[in-house]
Amino acid sequence: MSNPLDVKQWADRYVAQWNEPDPQRRSALIGELWAADGIQVLVDPPQQIRDAAIELAFPLPPLEARGHDALNARVTRAYEMFVASGEHVFEAAEEAFLLLPNVLGIRWSMVSTSTGETVGGGLDILALDGDGRLRTDHQFIGGM
Repeated sequence: MSNPLDVKQWADRYVAQWNEPDPQRRSALIGELWAADGIQVLVDPPQQIRDAAIELAFPLPPLEARGHDALNARVTRAYEMFVASGEHVFEAAEEAFLLLPNVLGIRWSMVSTSTGETVGGGLDILALDGDGRLRTDHQFIGGM
């Protein structure tokens, strides 16, 4: 899947993992898409975490999920918080784009299923390894 001609298909599968209701299928998607030691970094932690770090005189902590188990927990929690109720779905906001060989950009939206209105979104910068699996994902919430 590292072939640039498959960028749209790759991006569609990436977005699909966040919407997948079946826990076993979601876990299988993560296993297919991500390298065993793949990592997602939330680049812009929620304000509550930033405030707590500042209060304790710590630099902003990186929020990372590394490896299939942690990534499965991360994707599952996002599904539970935003999609499981049926209120929202994640969608590609525009066509994915190739930044460099094996580096994709995906702009995504969280969309209200009742109104079709975009209620959130972001930008993920994905770096694939030599086997076409996701090695790093730097997620920017609100990075539209």
